[in-house]
Amino acid sequence: MSNFPFNQVAHALVQWFNEQGKDYPWRRTENPWSILVSEIMLQQTTIPTVLARYEAWMAQFPEPKALAEATEEEALRSWEGLGYYRRVRALQAAAKTIMERHGGQFPRTATDIRALPGVGDYTTGAVLSFAYNEPAPLVDANVARVFSRLFNYTQPVDTPSGQKWLWAMAAKMLHQSQPRAYNSALMELGQSHCSGGIPSCILCPVREWCQATKPEELPIKSRRMQLTAVEHHDILCIVGQSILLEKQAGGKRHEGMYRLPRRTAAHTAGLSLLMKQKYSITRYKVTRYLYQETDAAPINGEEFIPLEELERLPLASPDRKCLHKVLPR
Repeated sequence: MSNFPFNQVAHALVQWFNEQGKDYPWRRTENPWSILVSEIMLQQTTIPTVLARYEAWMAQFPEPKALAEATEEEALRSWEGLGYYRRVRALQAAAKTIMERHGGQFPRTATDIRALPGVGDYTTGAVLSFAYNEPAPLVDANVARVFSRLFNYTQPVDTPSGQKWLWAMAAKMLHQSQPRAYNSALMELGQSHCSGGIPSCILCPVREWCQATKPEELPIKSRRMQLTAVEHHDILCIVGQSILLEKQAGGKRHEGMYRLPRRTAAHTAGLSLLMKQKYSITRYKVTRYLYQETDAAPINGEEFIPLEELERLPLASPDRKCLHKVLPR
């Protein structure tokens, strides 16, 4: 390891990125707020999904002040389709912190950025390097895959020792004069040629230094997430021009959002089935059955909402898709 040409590899990555790096909206700006938003959006969400939403979202909330002053309902509705709604709650909390503690100015130091709600070590490094061009290490799934293969690291990366090793490599490999391009290159390499499964080694800009003997088996992880199958039995109840919905209470996954009312399988046994829907969320593989009920009594925080208000209310994507299919246009 002591003989590894860290600087040479970093320079090769920068050169490759400058010649072939993809053009994304968040790469055309050095505005720290815009970059923070993109990084939060990209957590556990694909690039195409974020590309479809990013610019419109930024037009709605171009600065921390706009999001800080929005209602929670407005913030949640704006995030529909991106999932993992705790992210927009954290982003709104970060916006309020920027307004209250920093006078509306985005902080510049690692300590202050790291102290923002929802911001961890990776996001801190991303903002420092992409917005301020400061040499700051970052490690995400793409970087972990690149480093594991580049150095043929055969220990689990999702353990404390594995994480310590990854961050040490990230710090050692840093390009001191062009950290923005270097970190962008590192992440893009993990998204493209060094992606999961069988990598495109022949096209890799650092293939001559890669030490992996079986790159398709790396990185090693100590645990694999198992999906749990669950069934939901929900009802559609429309009375006049109002629909019965449940607002999620505090502490639940979709806190503050609305969903179709849930009932037991026994309750829905005699009802007419409208549709069946399948989707995955975190570690659950969900099968939802939606039934027609004509006269349901509200329970558990449910209420009748005018149909005309549906478009402004925040709903989880599966619920919105259901309603688009079963409601008359």
